[in-house]
This record gives sequence, structure tokens and C-alpha cells, in this order.
Amino acid sequence: MIVGLHLPGGEPPSDRGQEPSGRRKQARFMATLCRPSVSVPEHVITMEETLELARSRHPDHPQLPLALRLIENTGVRTRHIVQPIEETLKHPGFETRNKIYEAEAKARVPAVVQRALDDAEMLTGDIDAIIYVSCTGFMMPSLTAWLINAMDFSSNTRQIPIAQLGCAAGGAAINRAHDFCMAYPDGNVLIVACEFCSLCYQPTDLGVGSLLSNGLFGDGIAAAVVRGRGGTGVKLERNGSYLIPKTEDWISYDVRATGFHFLLDKRVPGTMEPLAPALHELAGAHGWDASDLDFYIIHAGGPRILDDLSKFLEVEPHAFRFSRATLTEYGNIASAVVLDALRRLFDDGGAEHEARGLLAGFGPGITAEMSVGRWQTDGTA
Repeated sequence: MIVGLHLPGGEPPSDRGQEPSGRRKQARFMATLCRPSVSVPEHVITMEETLELARSRHPDHPQLPLALRLIENTGVRTRHIVQPIEETLKHPGFETRNKIYEAEAKARVPAVVQRALDDAEMLTGDIDAIIYVSCTGFMMPSLTAWLINAMDFSSNTRQIPIAQLGCAAGGAAINRAHDFCMAYPDGNVLIVACEFCSLCYQPTDLGVGSLLSNGLFGDGIAAAVVRGRGGTGVKLERNGSYLIPKTEDWISYDVRATGFHFLLDKRVPGTMEPLAPALHELAGAHGWDASDLDFYIIHAGGPRILDDLSKFLEVEPHAFRFSRATLTEYGNIASAVVLDALRRLFDDGGAEHEARGLLAGFGPGITAEMSVGRWQTDGTA
């Protein structure tokens, strides 16, 4: 297992327990993940409307009852999409869809970014790097270049676009921001996640996994600042990645002339059993017990993911209430889920100063991007 960047010196990571013998101590630099800003589009589709669409469009599908049951079991009550449902169900072609992605991203992302900057008490000139994550459209140059010009970021701002980690990219963005601030302790990083999953709808994909996806994924944009010094939020202390061997085809895209065709293996919901030990290992390397933390910000790929993680981490289901709320109200908004779940923790009043927490995103690979840290209140030591 690969854990985060370590620098010599500093104090033990926690007064609740020393690091295991032989491990170098984590330097106590400030790298604080501040309050995320989140926005979802104005067009809403409910669970009831999703089920009725499935019945009306696929009345003779041999596995329709199974698909309907799986959609109902997601617990997704509402999702938000960038176009009215009538337009979403059409397929004007990959070129047109990608143009919609670009136009909608440029129209919607700046306001979300500005709120994130305001919440972190940062100006565009304070940002040293922008990490942009998305798996539902393609631009080159990345939206990072457009943002730098459109919002007057410095021309020296580093650009770090991440396009192929799917839902895990939210956790990866947090980890890469943490790494950047460990290398440049006075640096600040802007994270942006922009996901328009509805633009990947494929009307000819009729497998049960595709039908389930049609009732699970939603659209959303999130942004957050990781401050190298100061700020209120999660003080990031250690991060790591883990890939379950030989599972790279369990979540994937088949890229065709018609665009991205999402492939979801039926074994994916069972991946928390092999991933839970990786979460335990990361926390254990930090001298913490993953089963005994104060808050958990977890990617909500579906209810089975959260149920199994509760079981294998031996954590009460209530610990994942923010992730469940995102799933219920927005559906799976891919890389933006982790940031939205964290936003809900902020809106709930945050956590006690020095409260210990775990953040994790899961996605293609099968990959887990994980981090641990404490709640930091600005102005406190």
C-alpha cells in the first residue's frame, strides 16, 4: 500500500497513539481542506419519474423487474440534470454532447469556484495550483486554462487535470492537493469537480447495469480550497491509494463513436470487503483506529457500499449520514460526492477542534483514494 508523502521531523501525528515502530513521523504542516461549494443544475428528476421512464421505454425488457427493484433500492429520491429530461433522453451525437458539456461547465463552474474562494478567504491571486477532475466530458486544453483566463488567476498557476479516475477522482484531488502543500507549505490549491453524468446516457445500452446507472447518477459541480496555512476545515495529515488487483474492467468506459458507454460489473457492490483493510492500514500507519474516528466523509456509490463499509469498518451506519444525504438528494454525482458530503458536515456545524476523520473516494481500478486528518478551526493551534 502506498501512503502519503512523509517528511522527516515533526511530532507524532496524534497524542492518542504513537506511530508503529520503524515508520517515520509525519511533519505537522498545515494543509487544510476548507468548506466546499456545491451546485446542482435546476432540472430535477424524481425516483418515481425514473421508474416510470424505465417502464415506458423498456416494457418488454426481460429483466425489467430486476432493474426497477435495483433502482428503488438505491435510495435516490431526486437527481439534478443539466438539460430537461426530454433533451437528456435524446442522443444528438458525441460531438454535440461534448459541446454541451463545455458550454455548461463554462457557464456554471465560475460561480462555484468564487464561493469556494470566498469561504476559504482566498483571492484568485492566492491560488498556486488548480486541480480539475471530471470523467463526463473532454476538453483540451483543460477547463483549468479557461478558468485561469476567465477568472484572472495568475498565469503561473499550475494546472493538474485528472480525467480518468471516475468517482475516485474527488479523493485523488484532495490527496494531490495535500501533496502539493507538503511540497510547498505556503501554497494553496483549488479543487474543482465538474460532472454531468446525464450527458453520458446511452439509449441503446440495455444491460441491467446500464439501466441501474440511468437511475443512480446525477449532475453536480463542487469546488474547495486546500490552504497551506490557516483555514477552517480538515487538516490533512496522511493520504494513500490502493488498487484491488485484477479489477480494472469492473468499472470502465467503452469509448465509441456515440461517446462514453459506462460499464459496471455486478461484483462492484462487494468491493468494500477488500477495501476496508486498506482504510484500516492507512489509519493504523497514522496511529489511529479506522473504526474509532469522529467523522467519515465517504464516496456514496450506492447504499450497498455504505452498508458494507459500516460492517467491515465496524462503524455505526449513522457515521455515513452525510454521504447518504448526498446519495438521496443528488444521486451519485461521481467525483463531486466526497466534496458534497464534506459540505454537509460544515453545514451541520462542523466537528470539534482536533476531531479525527477519514475521507475516501472509490472508483475505476478498482481504486480507493483515502486520507486522514483532524478538524482545524482557524486561529487555534
